[in-house]
Amino acid sequence: MKNLGLLPRLVIGIILGIIIGSTGVEFLTRLLVTFTGIFGGFLGFIIPLLIIGFVAPGIADLGVKAGRLLGITALIAYASTVLAGILAYLAAATILPSIITAGEVASSGVSVEPYFEIAIPAIMGVMSALVTAFVFGLGMAAIKGNTMLNFMKEFQEIINKVIQNIIIPLLPVYIAGIFARMAFQGDVVETLSVFGRVVILVFAVHIVYIVLQYLIAGTYTGKNPFAALKNMVPAYLTAIGTQSSAATIPVTVRQTKLNGVSDEVADFAVPLCATIHLAGSTITLTLCALAVLMMSGQTAGIGEILPFVMMLGVTMVAAPGVPGGAIMAAYGLLGTMLGFNEAQLAIMMAIYVAQDSLGTAANVTGDGAIALLVNKIAGSK
Repeated sequence: MKNLGLLPRLVIGIILGIIIGSTGVEFLTRLLVTFTGIFGGFLGFIIPLLIIGFVAPGIADLGVKAGRLLGITALIAYASTVLAGILAYLAAATILPSIITAGEVASSGVSVEPYFEIAIPAIMGVMSALVTAFVFGLGMAAIKGNTMLNFMKEFQEIINKVIQNIIIPLLPVYIAGIFARMAFQGDVVETLSVFGRVVILVFAVHIVYIVLQYLIAGTYTGKNPFAALKNMVPAYLTAIGTQSSAATIPVTVRQTKLNGVSDEVADFAVPLCATIHLAGSTITLTLCALAVLMMSGQTAGIGEILPFVMMLGVTMVAAPGVPGGAIMAAYGLLGTMLGFNEAQLAIMMAIYVAQDSLGTAANVTGDGAIALLVNKIAGSK
């Protein structure tokens, strides 16, 4: 199992969960549900620490390296991420009602309870963690000291170890418990049916947004947007295979230079955007969140989604450094800002991981468009 990627393990977890829940053997289902409850509490405990551990050093690094070009690049990347979320909302509002029936996965009324529960309260709320990360990050950048920054980076490594060695390995069991409960309650067929429709829509919106990014970049720089986009195809395909923006950086840099971006700008903008530009992930999270709400008979308007998207653009700083980092960073916001319950959060994780490589590919391809804009702004030939 250790040699399998996260997606195959997740699929195995879903299948086993469905089999266990469908058999009607209550004690096995309750056993999984008990684990799911405890693990969900631990996950809620870790999320504020993850936000502090990754956002604070990320902001500090941006501050320490502060310069005009860095600020412009960060602003463009953030604007692109927010615009991606808005586009995802518009697509969801327009298309989701035609492919998902409101309340399609309503509760059957059958319930299965855990054998026992263990409360693991978080040391602070998600918003408190975000504010703390901002205070620490901006403070470290202002004093330009290394002691606190080194401490925060070591703290980041600890959280990363927890995610890699505890959360990611046990995540398939957690998902298995959620699907065992749904199968026991008779809700699983409708849920899986919605999965496929949502993933197809997510992919379509990714492609539309990638083309839009290159149309904007091409218009501003005078380059053929489709020729530039064609040059980025190897980076897109590499990202699908690696499922990592960071691991794809060498290919993204090489293809970006083929588009006429100077070595200096490509070597600077692409690694930076691999950390802070997550337009593809934002599209996925926004669309899937709205789909999960609709499945449960709930809705969210632009007044609720826009603040969520704007917060995502901040909390996902440095998320590519963590396996499944984007969904981990969004986990707390989904609960606090959109009111997701435990089952909805688990479904979000399953949908997100199922197409994680597509979101990563959209992220890195968009990085090339931002590099074109920055290259023009910098006056490079």
